[in-house]
Amino acid sequence: MTDPLQTLAAALADRYRVERELGRGGMATVYLAQDLKHDRPVALKVLHPELAAALGPERFHREISFAARLQHPHILSVHDSGETAGRLWFTMPFVEGESLRDRLNREKQLPVEDALRIAREAADALDYAHRHGVIHRDIKPENILLTESHALWATSASPGRCRGANSSPRRESPWGPPRT
Repeated sequence: MTDPLQTLAAALADRYRVERELGRGGMATVYLAQDLKHDRPVALKVLHPELAAALGPERFHREISFAARLQHPHILSVHDSGETAGRLWFTMPFVEGESLRDRLNREKQLPVEDALRIAREAADALDYAHRHGVIHRDIKPENILLTESHALWATSASPGRCRGANSSPRRESPWGPPRT
């Protein structure tokens, strides 16, 4: 039996070179990949088959389209997305740094100035997303990435609700029905 990652990597070989796994969560596995067209590193997020089946390709593409429209300095944008070798995936900028969870595990308590900056930047990103019809339903330190000077919210790395993304959901999924 062929490894699903090898199949996906082979199917994407004309666009991305998959280098290594960065992390695995309840919804997806994230890989470091090289965008061959633009010569840049990206985070390639591949949904787990059970979530992909619950969402379906049409809903996935509608919701990714909502996330891709978000343009904010503290929200990671979606570069590309698709369905390849039966797997739903999307790419985002690869960010050098760590998650807020990793930093909290290491330091236990943040300096007040850092905690306030991170909270302010995350709240600003969430406010922007809400004003544009995207509601995040999985806010946690693992979804806030820290660079040297900024907190970045990986909006499409987590489930959300997108106004108008699905006008008649048949079942509840982690991505949820549209906001009314």
